[in-house]
Amino acid sequence: MDMSEPTGTGAWGPPVVVETHGALIFLWGDKAHKIRKPLDLGFLDNRTPTARAEQSRREVELNSRLAPDVYLGVLEVRRSRGRNPDNPGNDDDVVDHVVEMRRLPERLSLARLVRERQPGSRRVGDTDIVAGLGEVARQIAQLHDQSPRTREIDDAGLQDTLHGLWAESLEHLRRLEVGRDAREIVDDIAVLSYDYLRGRGPLLRSRIDAGRIVDGHGDLLAADVYLMEDGPRIIDCLEFDDRLRYGDAILDIGFLAMDLDRLGATDLAVVVVDSYRAASGDDAPTSLAHHYLAYRALVRAKVTAIRAEQGEGPAAIADARLALQLADRAVDSLLRGRVRLVLVGGVSGSGKSTLAAALADSLGAELLRSDVVRLELREGSAGTAGSAGPAGSAGSSGAAEGYSAAAMDAVYGELLARAARLLEHGRSVVLDATWLKPRRRAEAETVAADTHAELVEIACTAPRDELARRITERARGGADPSEATVEVLDAQLSDLGPWPDAIEVDTVALDVRDAAAVHEWAGRELGPLPWACLPGGRRD
Repeated sequence: MDMSEPTGTGAWGPPVVVETHGALIFLWGDKAHKIRKPLDLGFLDNRTPTARAEQSRREVELNSRLAPDVYLGVLEVRRSRGRNPDNPGNDDDVVDHVVEMRRLPERLSLARLVRERQPGSRRVGDTDIVAGLGEVARQIAQLHDQSPRTREIDDAGLQDTLHGLWAESLEHLRRLEVGRDAREIVDDIAVLSYDYLRGRGPLLRSRIDAGRIVDGHGDLLAADVYLMEDGPRIIDCLEFDDRLRYGDAILDIGFLAMDLDRLGATDLAVVVVDSYRAASGDDAPTSLAHHYLAYRALVRAKVTAIRAEQGEGPAAIADARLALQLADRAVDSLLRGRVRLVLVGGVSGSGKSTLAAALADSLGAELLRSDVVRLELREGSAGTAGSAGPAGSAGSSGAAEGYSAAAMDAVYGELLARAARLLEHGRSVVLDATWLKPRRRAEAETVAADTHAELVEIACTAPRDELARRITERARGGADPSEATVEVLDAQLSDLGPWPDAIEVDTVALDVRDAAAVHEWAGRELGPLPWACLPGGRRD
């Protein structure tokens, strides 16, 4: 609690009762008392006093990892059977258990601070939200670092385990009224999530090998984070099922990022993800972050739908509406987390390299350039330093050799091999090459299919005079790895075939040097873009 506030009962106002889907919380004075409902929720059976006692003790034990001064212990609720002077107190029946906590000031809850802040602001009153979130991320990173490493915990990161968790939550949601009313949304979640997992085996294995599967918080919501003057308090971790607390570290911190995004504070969600990366050294791909944000949104949709069925009247209607919004958010995040293989092609001088670089930034993708790979392969095959010389120094014979059929086969083969490895590890890839030959595009399509990545094809165009001007200026500058000449351009134009599946981009009409313009174009043409990689939480 905030020790600067008066601690008398009157200072906190009248008693308050807060109801959740599984408990009642009584707020009175500087204490909070939580009693569990005797319900079977499907995923949690608390119908017996013994079950409620175990969950209460587990709650105090686990939450003491992050907030030991908040969780005071478990109280017994006894029903007297009469007084025996020779054995006082021992004739009472224990009928229930109550978790006793120090009460934390609502005005310092992260959820309230987010609601009260001005858009884009980092402060509400004296509270620096950005600094507070940085400390929250550090504490969660420390919790993860101290997590035990066991086979059971590691198994939570397996492909089959993750598929099972998605399937279980989706099936549960389908049985609820909200899920029955939103079958298309639920089906979209299933298709997008399963397809991502099928192509990410090497990524998921690497997460296990790197020790990134942890015993975390499991239920990290903005309403359960308090930015106190002496540091954050993080409460209410998930205690009723260990396997739901075990999982990827990004899955854990992603719950808070999802909740902040839901509250309209995408910029703060980015702060959380970036701060966690800095504190933990975790370089998880953006696609994985969005995948896990989507899973957290699904879980929250399911829980909210359960609450809607328990309630009645306006509150139940509001919960049903929120559950649908959360399910929609799961779809949105899965779309943002799609792993993409983007072919940016066109003849020499068409602006494809400039567009490719800007697209890679917008997608948080890896950029591979055929011009760079060609020079690397030549230097590697020559075996002597300086054999290729600086870009552009090889002369027309060197350029011609670099664009021979054999050389181009080697370049495209290497590009696609590197792309496949990155795609398997959840990293979108932008490939900058001409892509003029249909067979090369077919090879890229095979790589995308094998790695369950979305193939995007983009053809850059410009008038021939503009193409020649760009090539001449680029050669004069001498800083670009491209060795294309006007002669190479004319050869390409003479053999230029149709590219029916490509999005055509006129690089005169679209200024590909303008990153903001490219980002806006990409949002229109490619659909939702990832925000987990963008400064300030920019969204399309």
